[in-house]
Amino acid sequence: MRNQSIQSDQFPAAVCCLRYALLSLMMMCTSTSLMAQVEINRSIDAQGKKYYTPPTRTAVDRGLKYLAERQHADGSFGSGSTFKSNVAVTALCGMAFLADGNTPGRGKYGLQVQRATDFILASCKPSGYIISPESISHGPMYGHGFATLFLAEVYGMTHSKDVRLKLEKAVELIVKSQNAKGGWRYTPESKDADLSVTVCQIMALRAARNCGIFVSKEVIDRCIDYVKKSQNPDGGFRYQLVRQAESEFPRSAAGVVALYSAGIYEGAEIENGLGYLMRHLPNQRYFRGSHYYYGQYYAVQAMWQAGSNYWDGWYSAIREELIAVQMTSGSWRPDSSNCVEYSTAMSCIVLQIPRNNIPIFQR
Repeated sequence: MRNQSIQSDQFPAAVCCLRYALLSLMMMCTSTSLMAQVEINRSIDAQGKKYYTPPTRTAVDRGLKYLAERQHADGSFGSGSTFKSNVAVTALCGMAFLADGNTPGRGKYGLQVQRATDFILASCKPSGYIISPESISHGPMYGHGFATLFLAEVYGMTHSKDVRLKLEKAVELIVKSQNAKGGWRYTPESKDADLSVTVCQIMALRAARNCGIFVSKEVIDRCIDYVKKSQNPDGGFRYQLVRQAESEFPRSAAGVVALYSAGIYEGAEIENGLGYLMRHLPNQRYFRGSHYYYGQYYAVQAMWQAGSNYWDGWYSAIREELIAVQMTSGSWRPDSSNCVEYSTAMSCIVLQIPRNNIPIFQR
């Protein structure tokens, strides 16, 4: 009986010791996991610092200063008869400021971000369509896609209820306007599709999902199918399925990013697409090509996702090219398809990709 009494008295102590040991082990595992995550984050930060050189920082500072001075009283950006108060240009300028670490009301350019956000929200129609009547555009769904992407990033950083309500309506419009081919075209009512507008909507949907907005798997699967069908044998992408068009660099860069945004990170489509892009490594001769900034905006994202084997050479080349051609005003000269605010915002975004500040661009 004494032995039983002793064992009974000792049992709770033994259990406590066992629990303590298990708890310690769990804490050690959690700590190790957290340390590993910190190391991964530090690795990305270190790589960003490696590529984001002092001259790059100076170029971006000059570009952002130029953009801040070009913002209109209503918070919009854009110039000329076609791009004045354009929601796409405003969204991209806002993204350039977000990439610098600013958020609405906070940071050196927090006021500019807030005003851009207010303009985008004011441009949201009851249907969810984001469009400014003051801006003439042959493809308003471009504007809607970029504006939705911007709102998703802003919502993820602020959790503003007003932003979420408008964002949900904007996403709903994208989903409802997906046509039978699985893509999108210039307007919500379009029955056909093209790769360029489709990629814009895919990125908006991905950003929305990242911040907690529901998007069905069926919608994404149909997107993926459309993009895959748009790829040519050479790895590049055509403009529309109905055309036997040759591949071109700008939309091919967009096509690869669309696959990444849809959750496809490896496979023949990715490898062939990257191979095609690498045949168009940035150089001075290509600088005045049509849709140059559009192409570089997507290409740098593709290479950042692809990793060091592709990223090292690409970013160094585009960084040096953009710094070399920046104008004394701090802006970048636009090509024939856009305005100076667009080209400057795109250049600032491209240069800031390794800073890893915007979730949609993160690895």
